[in-house]
Amino acid sequence: MGKRKRPSSFIDTRVIYCGENLQQLPKFPDGCVDLIYIDPPFNSNRNYEVFWGETKEKRSFEDRHASTAAYIDFMRPRCVELHRVLKKTGSFYYHCDWHASHYVKVMLDQIFGEEGFRTEIIWKRTSSKGLAFRSFPNDHDTIYYYTKSDEYTFNRQYLPHNEEYLKQFYKYVDPRSGRRYRLDNLANPNKDRPNLTYEFLGVTRVWPWTKERMQEAFEKGLVIQTKPGAVPALKRYLDEQKGTPVDSLWHDIPPISSQSAERLGYPTQKPLALLERIIKASSDENDVVLDAFCGCGTALVAAENLGRQWIGIDISPTACRVMAKRLRDVCHIREDEKLWRSGKGFVVRDLPWTEKKLREIPPFEFENWAVIALGGVPNKAKVGDMGIDGRIYPVGAMPKQRGEPAGELDFMDDWYPIQAKQKDRVGRPDIDEFETAMNRAKRTKGFFVAFGYSSDALAEIQRYFTSEHRTIVPFTVKDILDEQLAVKLA
Repeated sequence: MGKRKRPSSFIDTRVIYCGENLQQLPKFPDGCVDLIYIDPPFNSNRNYEVFWGETKEKRSFEDRHASTAAYIDFMRPRCVELHRVLKKTGSFYYHCDWHASHYVKVMLDQIFGEEGFRTEIIWKRTSSKGLAFRSFPNDHDTIYYYTKSDEYTFNRQYLPHNEEYLKQFYKYVDPRSGRRYRLDNLANPNKDRPNLTYEFLGVTRVWPWTKERMQEAFEKGLVIQTKPGAVPALKRYLDEQKGTPVDSLWHDIPPISSQSAERLGYPTQKPLALLERIIKASSDENDVVLDAFCGCGTALVAAENLGRQWIGIDISPTACRVMAKRLRDVCHIREDEKLWRSGKGFVVRDLPWTEKKLREIPPFEFENWAVIALGGVPNKAKVGDMGIDGRIYPVGAMPKQRGEPAGELDFMDDWYPIQAKQKDRVGRPDIDEFETAMNRAKRTKGFFVAFGYSSDALAEIQRYFTSEHRTIVPFTVKDILDEQLAVKLA
């Protein structure tokens, strides 16, 4: 495919942004995207241990939204931003499963309006391998389809007719051409058409065409009479039909299996055919496709293959590197700044910084980086934080205390504190202060981030565990940059 024109002069496309989508989306102008597909982490309380095919590194993907309320509170501001950046003619697809799908539907009705809801797509993602305990197995995902107005792109998709249908309906073969066909009714639904009422092949009725056109079709062999006196019928050739229209039940696209050629090892990877169907149906060539939770980049690959512009956002640096490699290997486009500026390549923005740059940034910015890198939520207030810079909410966290909210998930009482120091060698006094903060907050486990630790600091961490049975996990910046989080978070 040759060089494409950029569809907009005020938004960059063919870009992967590494970072929190709620920080990136506000930078986009209003109404700049034609199609949005998101497949956010489900409210499922599942841990994923993943061996990536690119580097064999082990990473932990945790769904930390242990309550439905927390999950919806997390998704609502993101969906509001996605609605804002969607064009008036745009379409929005939200991929979820049974854990929170009905709550998601209510939230989306509030944001898009009930009139914006088009359909609920059911994708059969697996076949039941066992019997659910006193229930029916959950073997499908739900994809909610919304539009921003009644003026939207929709290209109907078709499936090939199955063999049973063909045997039942396309049971005739034209002896002259060998083409399969079926017979279709030539009746005119409007019975009050005197100008189209006439006798043809011994049958008088209201026909759909003029007598001249009927005669012409008959001479071409398109209209036949199976026996004298029978009502003439129209030949419908199989090779002229588009197929069976795709409806809201999608059972023809298999999930990614261990044998799938496109399998990357990403825990919730979706098949390329699924995204291709959505993109074909709700966008045209050169339209802008956005995936704000793009994982291993299936939506981006499908968009690139189908001649669309695209934008991806994901918080995981590993995922961003994997999808960049996938675009290079599968789509054969180069990750190159100069080529991107000429409309041919793509770029990845905002990958984690180097140790040198992290030493130079302001302390508060370093704290935010460290907390987010661990998968935590930074404190909004940076003054008077009582020795805690952020919190990690583990799987199983449930709402227990409600108070002055400091963040989207702050009402949950089950959390681990994070402290970050922009120091080359954290000493024992720093650890002592964090221990005091942990004791004050009644926490039994916490995380510390720095460039390095003195032997006294590490000895105090060991003493704290031995004598008080409280754990401090010391991370170095190198641990984070080298993606060694899963080992210490386990």
